[in-house]
Amino acid sequence: MAAGLQAPKPQDLLAVEGMKIGTARAGIRKPGKRDLLVMQFDAGSVAAGVFTRNRFCAAPVHVCRKHLTESKGSIRALVVNTGNANAGTGQAGLLTAQETCEHLASMLQLVPSEVLPLSTGVILEPLPL
Repeated sequence: MAAGLQAPKPQDLLAVEGMKIGTARAGIRKPGKRDLLVMQFDAGSVAAGVFTRNRFCAAPVHVCRKHLTESKGSIRALVVNTGNANAGTGQAGLLTAQETCEHLASMLQLVPSEVLPLSTGVILEPLPL
């Protein structure tokens, strides 16, 4: 359901010290729509997570839990996509979530466990990499 929100004008946005934000049109669900967000945080940034207790969790939830544990909360980037939840996709979905983190980590010269993947959208469909 559309919320009727409009994107802010660039001149109305203020920089946030210690982080960089970028969006892209990855074509995950609808061509021409911004559906990918990357947030990069300065060294020393710390993150925590609150997760569902449901036994059925999407692949990004499993990877986020693992990365928060491995990095002891030292998170340097988030990669967020809309249009596909990467849920109910089994081992292939887990691999895609992990590979997404590995690709972004390589681009930003980070360790993969310092990247958290977040996805929202349609379930039971493979997330394109």
